[in-house]
Amino acid sequence: MARCEVCGNDYDKSFEVVAAGARHVFDSFECAIHRMAPVCEHCGCKVVGHGVEVDGRFFCCAHCAREAAGTTEAKDRVETGMR
Repeated sequence: MARCEVCGNDYDKSFEVVAAGARHVFDSFECAIHRMAPVCEHCGCKVVGHGVEVDGRFFCCAHCAREAAGTTEAKDRVETGMR
């Protein structure tokens, strides 16, 4: 068993994430997201997906990137015409 670095729970199904050479231990994806997910620079929500990066800045969606970074180039990868 290993102790979650976010909530402190000592859980038999904890897991490790290695990122940028650092080892992290979590008991849930919720704790992993809380610790590791970047934060949108416009609205402040956690970026739990691809997000949008503009000049090294992270945003949750193209709308936030356009609003904060003043770019017109940011687009979400949403396929149009879906039924």
